[in-house]
Amino acid sequence: MHAFIFDLNGTMINDMDYHTRGWLYLLNNMLGGNFTWDEVKPQMYGKNQEVLVRMFGAGKFTDEEMERLSLEKEKRYQQEFLPNLALLPGLAEFLEEAHQKCIPMAIGSAAIPFNIDFVLDNLNIRHYFKAIVSADDVVFSKPHAETFLKAASLLNVQPSGCLVFEDVPKGVEAALNAGMDAIVLTTTHKPDEFKNLPNVLQFADDFNNEFIRELVQ
Repeated sequence: MHAFIFDLNGTMINDMDYHTRGWLYLLNNMLGGNFTWDEVKPQMYGKNQEVLVRMFGAGKFTDEEMERLSLEKEKRYQQEFLPNLALLPGLAEFLEEAHQKCIPMAIGSAAIPFNIDFVLDNLNIRHYFKAIVSADDVVFSKPHAETFLKAASLLNVQPSGCLVFEDVPKGVEAALNAGMDAIVLTTTHKPDEFKNLPNVLQFADDFNNEFIRELVQ
């Protein structure tokens, strides 16, 4: 492998429950919905505007309203998550070792820059990444390949030379569509949820996994 591309939420940080809390607060407390945790969790992929359309239908909100609601949701998420903000176990060491070996790294995330900056700057890890592709940088969300292909292009590495770290099936499907293998962090989904995706090399609880550690040895 010539490069590593990381999804952010649920992959580098274990924050998906906090995103669910943020969405539930927005959907139910601010928008008068009556959604359950189990109804919201499977819909949390892609851009925030796409989540709002999935939950309320098309045409319910203007683009400006969706932009504002998206930011409100992220503010709520950040407020709840900040006291617990931390990289997955072993990731700090993994990033440093990959950096020392001059392995180019990128972030390919459906998060908005507001959230990516929140993580990179609070954890002081921005210097590890040569490229960042956010929701604002693509037309098509995962499972479309655009996010990962753009990251590979910015790293100047062929897609086949990139290894993707992901936590959700739609993200692994995006990697497959980009011609990339993937390692799955099992923070959010169980291995059997990926059974139709042939590009998964390994499932891991965190970055202390032996297979992952050997990638930078």
